Amino acid sequence: MPSYDRLSDLLDPETTVLLTVECQQGVVGPDSALPELAAVARSSGALANVARLVAAAHEAGVQVIHAIAERRPDGRGANRNARLFRAAERLPVQQLSGTAAVRVAGPIEVTEEDFVVRRLHGLSPLQGTDVDALLRNLGCRTLVVTGVSANVAIPNAVFDAVNRGYTALVPTDAIAGVPSDYTPAMIRNTLALVATLATTDEVLARLLRGPRGAGRS
Repeated sequence: MPSYDRLSDLLDPETTVLLTVECQQGVVGPDSALPELAAVARSSGALANVARLVAAAHEAGVQVIHAIAERRPDGRGANRNARLFRAAERLPVQQLSGTAAVRVAGPIEVTEEDFVVRRLHGLSPLQGTDVDALLRNLGCRTLVVTGVSANVAIPNAVFDAVNRGYTALVPTDAIAGVPSDYTPAMIRNTLALVATLATTDEVLARLLRGPRGAGRS
């Protein structure tokens, strides 16, 4: 894990953005379309850790962006070019725009200062969305990536962030995938090659107790 000084350099509230990925009721909530993923996200503590990080970001003055995946009721504009998309069309819970399924799930709190960015297509919260433009306008240098899933959306977010010149930081206990033992393998063999890794407690210690932890003036 990185040293405290290294985290202090990376987690300057002025240049850090916290991204939550698909932490929505229809994915990680009690009535999830993906109950196995929802169960792992909750039982592992990943969702609770995302909520802790969001609360700390609000306190420290770090910008939060919530990336939501949804689809129109008529399905227009959505991908059908992969098995994953076609399977999603048959799930009993649909991530339809304007429904409870695409609201940020508890215990994560959303404030008026947060951005909620919604996408109708693709696998990545950055590619083809407003996220990259927002990050640049916010002066982001470090993107903290949290949420689900470690199978698809999280690695997509990390790769896209790195390809666009941001430093990606992944709190390893604030992401989840299925099966549960896949996430540590993904972290060890893939994300460790391109992202800075830390624990939620290490990130919280920097955000809440660091010399710049009082947030934006």
